Amino acid sequence: MKIISLLLFLCSFIISHEIELTQDERSYLEKKKVITMCVDPDWEPFEIINDSGQHEGIATDLIRLISSRVYVQIQLVATKTWEESIELSKDKRCDILSFLNETPQRKEWLIFTQPLFSDPNVLIARIESPYIDNIATKNLSIALPRDTAMSERFAIDFPNLTIIPTTTESEAFRLVEDKKADLTLRSLIVTAYTIKKDGLFNLKIVNQPKGYENHLRIGVRKDEPILKEILDKGIKTLSKSDRDSIINNHVAIVVEEVTLYSVWLWVLAVLAILSLLIIFWNYLLRKKVVQEVAKNLAKQEQLVQKHKQAELGILVGNIAHQWRDGLSSIGSKNMFLLAKIDFGIEISQDEIKETTKMIEKSIDFMSDTMKSFLQFYKVSTEIEIFDAYHSIQETMTIIDLKIKHLRINIEFHVIESLQLEGIKNEWMNVWLNIFMNFINISKQRKLLSPHIDIIIENERIVFKDNGGGFDIQHLENITNNKNTGLGLIISKEIVQKYNWYLIIENISYGAQFTIAKN
Repeated sequence: MKIISLLLFLCSFIISHEIELTQDERSYLEKKKVITMCVDPDWEPFEIINDSGQHEGIATDLIRLISSRVYVQIQLVATKTWEESIELSKDKRCDILSFLNETPQRKEWLIFTQPLFSDPNVLIARIESPYIDNIATKNLSIALPRDTAMSERFAIDFPNLTIIPTTTESEAFRLVEDKKADLTLRSLIVTAYTIKKDGLFNLKIVNQPKGYENHLRIGVRKDEPILKEILDKGIKTLSKSDRDSIINNHVAIVVEEVTLYSVWLWVLAVLAILSLLIIFWNYLLRKKVVQEVAKNLAKQEQLVQKHKQAELGILVGNIAHQWRDGLSSIGSKNMFLLAKIDFGIEISQDEIKETTKMIEKSIDFMSDTMKSFLQFYKVSTEIEIFDAYHSIQETMTIIDLKIKHLRINIEFHVIESLQLEGIKNEWMNVWLNIFMNFINISKQRKLLSPHIDIIIENERIVFKDNGGGFDIQHLENITNNKNTGLGLIISKEIVQKYNWYLIIENISYGAQFTIAKN
C-alpha cells in the first residue's frame, strides 16, 4: 500500500505540472529547436554571468524551471554589460531578455510575459540621512544604473532629481556610501544581498516609493508572439513555494517577528560584551607592562615581545574588522526588520528561527575571535604539548578577515598529526609571521588567485605559496639574518629554541617555508 500511495503522489505531482501545448505551439518548438536568451551579466543576486561564462541567480533558476515544464531549450548569449544585452535584443540576436520590467520604451521591440517575480524597490541613503516622506519635493541626486526601467521612469516622473548614471549596481551603492550621490533606488532583495555581501552597514532604507515595484517578466521579440504564449503557460505553474525555495537558495531576507525591544536587547548585550572585553584587554595590557619591566627577559625573549608590540596595532585592527563584520550582520537584520514592519511585509515563523540562528552564530564568531586573539597575545612561560594543525587554525582566526578580503585559498594536507612542545603563543607567532608575509606579497603583487598549501606530517610542516617568491637579495638577507624586518628572524630563532629549524627558499611559483626537527 505504501508503494502504491507513493506512486499516486508522484503521478499527481507530474500531472499538476503537465503543460498542454497546442499543435501550433508544438510545431513552433520543433522548428525553432533553441531559444536564445540575453541577460543582465551583473545583477546579483537576480542574475549574473560568472567567470566561467555560466548564468547564475534567481532568474536562472526560475527560467530553468519554466523551460523544463514547457519543453523549451534555452541557450545563453553571453554579454559583458546590460547595455550590450539591450542592443543584441533590439537587433533580434537573442529571442528573449530574461528578467526585466515592462516599460513603454521597451515595448517598441518587445512583448512581455506575465510576471515571474515581484519585489518592492526601496530608496537607500546614508545612515545619517532623514526619512523621505515625498521624494517629489526634494532636490537630491540619485545614482541609477543605465538603461533600467526605474532610471527611465524616474527621469520622467521626478524632474527635481539629478540622475547620476552608473554601469553596475555596486557602483550605485558606492556613490551613496562615498557621499557622491544622495540616494539610490534598488530592489529590496538586491539591497539585502549587497549590504550583507559588502558590509555597507552605514546605509539605510529611507522610503519605499509606492507604484515603483519591480514586476519582473521575460521580454520576448515582438515578432515571436507564440513564444510569449508558451512561456506564459510555464509561468502559470510557478507556485509560491517554488519562488520561495529559489530565493532562499540565493539570499535570505530574514526578519524577526519580535518586538523592537527584544532586538535592541540583543544589540545592547553585544555592546556590553564588547565594552567588558575592552576593559579586560586594557587590564591585560597594563599587567603586561608591569611584568615586562619586572622580568628583564633574555635578549631573544625581549625581541619576540618587541615584535609583538610592533604588531599590536595591526592585530587590534584585525579584531576590530572581525567584530565589525559580526555587528554588520546583526545591524543589517535589524534594518530589514524595521523595513518590513514599516512597509507591512508579512513575517513568518521560519524567518524568526533563521534570524535567531544568525544572531547566535555571529555572537559565537565574535567570541571565538576574541578567544584566539587573547590566546595569541597573552604573556606565557608555560611549556605545553599541543596539536600543530589546531594551533595554525587558531592563528588564522586572528587574520580571518584579511584572508577573506584577499580571497586567499588555504588548503591543509594533514598526512600525519603532529604534536609540538613549547610556549604555544610563540609558535602562533611563527605561523602569523608566515601568513602576514604572504598577505603583504598578495597585496603588493595584486595576486588574482592567492593560494597556500600547508603540509603536516611526522616532524615536518611545510608552507607553500604561489606569490612568486622572494627577491634574490631579500632572500639572502633573510638567510643571513640581515633583513630589516623582525618577523622572519624571530620565527627562525623561536623554532631553533625548541630544536627545530626553519628553511626559507624560493620554488618555481612562490616561496616555501619548511619547519623540521633537528
